[in-house]
Amino acid sequence: MLVEYKVPTPIRLSVLWATLMSLYIYNDFFSLYIPGEIDAMSVGDMGALGEATGAILIFTSLMMAIPASMIFLSSFLPSIVSRWSNIILGSAYTFLQIWSFSDSPPFYIMIVGLEIIVTGLIIWTAWRWPRA
Repeated sequence: MLVEYKVPTPIRLSVLWATLMSLYIYNDFFSLYIPGEIDAMSVGDMGALGEATGAILIFTSLMMAIPASMIFLSSFLPSIVSRWSNIILGSAYTFLQIWSFSDSPPFYIMIVGLEIIVTGLIIWTAWRWPRA
């Protein structure tokens, strides 16, 4: 028999954010194989976001820095702050992923679908945070 180990909620949330970041990275990596994608990137075309201006690059950097930071913050913020941060940010990223579905190739839709499942698990896990 194996011993069942109950993983603490903050660690579960950190692992879910790490999973989400891995999916983001793989989706971006696989997108490079779309014909013309690298050429478009080299001239500053960011697809639906338009031209790669300084403001757009700062915005997209923040959009990736937040979930990357949540890997750490989910385990180190006070419980109540972590809980609500996970619920709010998990919801926000779910809506962003739904928005990104438009006119996408099948591999992209599949990975975004997995991202939505992961953000749903983040929200669900944070919502069900055990009480003392």
